[in-house]
Amino acid sequence: MKRGLLIPGILLISYLEPSSLTAGPLEGGGMDPSYQEVIRTVHQAAHEVDDAWEVYHRAALGGTVASPSLQATIEEHLHEARALITQALEAAQRGDNRTVERLVNLVRIHTTHAIEGSKESKK
Repeated sequence: MKRGLLIPGILLISYLEPSSLTAGPLEGGGMDPSYQEVIRTVHQAAHEVDDAWEVYHRAALGGTVASPSLQATIEEHLHEARALITQALEAAQRGDNRTVERLVNLVRIHTTHAIEGSKESKK
């Protein structure tokens, strides 16, 4: 299991009904289809955050991040994206789909900035 999925995965599992766990995390028998779709959206955004962390780690380990200040900025974007995933899961649990959509859009903005920053070469 990817390290970055541990916390979002635990939160996702904690929000699902026990009866739905036997059918898989996103295909619960009694779950509302619209709720399943919202959870899928948050789950996909969590994968995007993990992918952004991978891009960043490759750049950091390869010594190609443009500057220490850019590295700090990238990390801020990635940490904020993870925090937003948690908030999106909580909003999904409340049935607040509009907030989920807004939060997922913010996650994608942060991951895009992190990936772009990670690909910026040293000068």
